[in-house]
Amino acid sequence: MKRLIALPILIALGACTTDQAGGHLLRDGGLGHATAHNIAIQNGDKKFVVEMASRFAEEVDNTVNFAFNSAALDAHARATLKKQADWIKQFPEVRFRVYGHTDAVGSDAYNQRLGKRRANAVVNFFASQGISRNRLEALVSLGETDPVVATQERERQNRRTVTEVSGFVYGHPTLLDGQYAAVIYREYIASAVPATEVEVVLE
Repeated sequence: MKRLIALPILIALGACTTDQAGGHLLRDGGLGHATAHNIAIQNGDKKFVVEMASRFAEEVDNTVNFAFNSAALDAHARATLKKQADWIKQFPEVRFRVYGHTDAVGSDAYNQRLGKRRANAVVNFFASQGISRNRLEALVSLGETDPVVATQERERQNRRTVTEVSGFVYGHPTLLDGQYAAVIYREYIASAVPATEVEVVLE
């Protein structure tokens, strides 16, 4: 009987991984992840997060690139991030993640740290533009693990950060359950112009 009780517990623990930085248990593709996904679909969160993410990627460039072995933002990166920040400030209910990347030159450990420094540089820039750090749900370093161009050489396209919509700020005073569509289309509604009346003359 004890073995039967212990088996589900071992299976549940096997679905968890430990976040080394925060020491939290994270679901990694287990039942908890699937359940959370299904709940988000049912209550509408997931649909509108996807729509917001699509709009963000369409309306602004979500990527900035870096010089070799550097986390410094050049003038082009700052101009791109200014446009990102202006977009982000339109939607105070929305949260974002910044993913840091490197090319394949250097050790895995070093590139993990460099990717994090690049993500931090972007977050610091957003903070300088008046965006709360609380809206940046996570800083993620993918190091050299997700290249745009598959090469072991220096490659500027791989040295980048990517800003993405990650969800909504729950409890935000302008956000009520079931009103995610209103968030997304708010500026369209506000800018709507009444149709011009046309006088029809019958002869």
